[in-house]
Amino acid sequence: MSKSLLPIDQMVPGANLPAYVQAVSTIPILSAERERELAEDLYFNDSLAAARELVMSHLRFVVHIARSYSGYGLAEADLIQEGNVGLMKAVKRFNPEKGVRLVSFAVHWIKAEMHEYILRNWRIVKVATTKAQRKLFFNLRSAKKDLAWLSPDEARAVADELGVDVKEVQRMEGRLSSRDLAYDAPVADDDDNAWHAPQFFLEDHSADPALVAESSDWQESSEERLHHALAELDERSRDILAQRWLADEKATLHDLAARYSVSAERIRQLEQNAMKKLRAAMSA
Repeated sequence: MSKSLLPIDQMVPGANLPAYVQAVSTIPILSAERERELAEDLYFNDSLAAARELVMSHLRFVVHIARSYSGYGLAEADLIQEGNVGLMKAVKRFNPEKGVRLVSFAVHWIKAEMHEYILRNWRIVKVATTKAQRKLFFNLRSAKKDLAWLSPDEARAVADELGVDVKEVQRMEGRLSSRDLAYDAPVADDDDNAWHAPQFFLEDHSADPALVAESSDWQESSEERLHHALAELDERSRDILAQRWLADEKATLHDLAARYSVSAERIRQLEQNAMKKLRAAMSA
């Protein structure tokens, strides 16, 4: 189809969007007979030339649909690109034997790709993950073009229409009304504006003087009680604990049994008794 060939700079929406829109609007719309002929050639013969002509003749419809999503703050060229992907998927799956026009079949695929792109890029954090949330997102976003915050009756009406809980409607409305905010203050902000950044709203417990003093007092008190408890032990018990718990190369029960000429079981008993005394002193 030579008359639908476009210069390379007009085949990509992002390169020159006005030129692209003007170019695709000049491509003739196919008659029902010609569309069916091309669709059958693609469906039965895998004709790439037929697929190309079907896609090219429907690019104007993608532009029209993309403009209906202009309120999401995303680049129109990117929406068109995503819609073109959906159009190509629709052309690949189109069955001319079903008796419908390609544009009617392709609308679902074009919108599906645009919806997916919007949900991925509208917020840093995903606003909709389930099928019900995605449906609610686009229907509520469309409804709120003419509404302020929904009244309880309006929220209930939307919930009934979409078959979801009222709380889901209210939760989604809150997400739609929110905006992304960087955690750190922008580098260029002065001291008068920087405090608005979320980083200044988080409490730093490690820098609380009261908590620092409390931790220091607790540490000193614990060490003091430990030293006092160790001093209350007999010399043999202190040595056993030191060799079993504090030495770099810890002694075994048999090593200490040989040193003190007692059984290993006796060393274990002495260790347990000394540990009980330490625990009692530390918890007092």
